[in-house]
Amino acid sequence: MRLWRSGDEAVAESLRGEAGVRAAYDRYGGELFGFAFNALADRQLAEDVVQETFVRAWQAGRRFDPARASLRSWLYGIARNLVIDARRRRTARPVPTEAQPEQRADDPFDRLLLRIQLDEAMRQLSDDHRAVLEAVHVEGRTCADYAAERGISASTARSRLYYGIRALRLALEENGGLR
Repeated sequence: MRLWRSGDEAVAESLRGEAGVRAAYDRYGGELFGFAFNALADRQLAEDVVQETFVRAWQAGRRFDPARASLRSWLYGIARNLVIDARRRRTARPVPTEAQPEQRADDPFDRLLLRIQLDEAMRQLSDDHRAVLEAVHVEGRTCADYAAERGISASTARSRLYYGIRALRLALEENGGLR
């Protein structure tokens, strides 16, 4: 699944200018608001998160690297951090009980963001590393079975798995996926 939409590269290159920020907002503002609103259950707070997301994107536009992550994923990472900060502030100054949103340990929006980040990190891996990771961790096969099918030694498959996991972890950390 490719998440890079046509036109993102041009928007990302001009992100520092007002026109680039407007284009990014037009493209992603609505879905970022939905993400923030569902996570916070507070319309005003969600609007503040979206606004701050684009302010930070504008301020950090030079640091955005489309080779590491899509513009959408980068913006979601900023918004996610702002949602976490908003939740922490709310916990420090609790609102009345009836206005507090339900805190779920298994938030579907966190899962969606992690899935987007994982997809992008997997694309950064070599074909050999990606194939063994998918075989072992997605399909549930053993390294020995995978090795026999590919005609390589089991130790080579285990080595590819080990270095594939390390490369995946590094890619996720670089993209802000692991905290």
